[in-house]
Amino acid sequence: MQAFKPLKQTLTFFLFIAIFSVYSPVFAETESTDHDAHHVENSMDWPGVYRGFIPCDDCNGIKTSLALNQNNTYILITQYVGKSEREIVEKGKFAPGNTPNTLVLTPRNSTVTRQYLVGENMFIQLDDNGNRITGKLADRYILRRTDLKQSTPAHAGH
Repeated sequence: MQAFKPLKQTLTFFLFIAIFSVYSPVFAETESTDHDAHHVENSMDWPGVYRGFIPCDDCNGIKTSLALNQNNTYILITQYVGKSEREIVEKGKFAPGNTPNTLVLTPRNSTVTRQYLVGENMFIQLDDNGNRITGKLADRYILRRTDLKQSTPAHAGH
């Protein structure tokens, strides 16, 4: 029975994505015609799925999956590994932040926001004040895009 838990979690994630994409496609590609759009929206093709394993004070880490949709909605699924097998699902809207190259996630049922610095095919989680997290684990606060097709391996020829 334990062997099926990772499969169940993966299937649960994809079920949420499939259900959510019926109402708003996750992987839809459209061109922006608004030349006055905020810099974040023009800096990358941001709709997609991003994943990471964020540090945690009282668990092994927070397995995180973030799906951003073309219509500025998102689904965030987190699991506190080593503490609970329960997946926490958060839905909401996102918008460019007040600081250049930032994105703010606002959940539907809360006013507590999350801020990320936008990078190429990644988001870097910021602290509650909108600053980069520092320290020895700082490079682990990154969600990387996982739905891209790579034509060549990232380290080809090395």
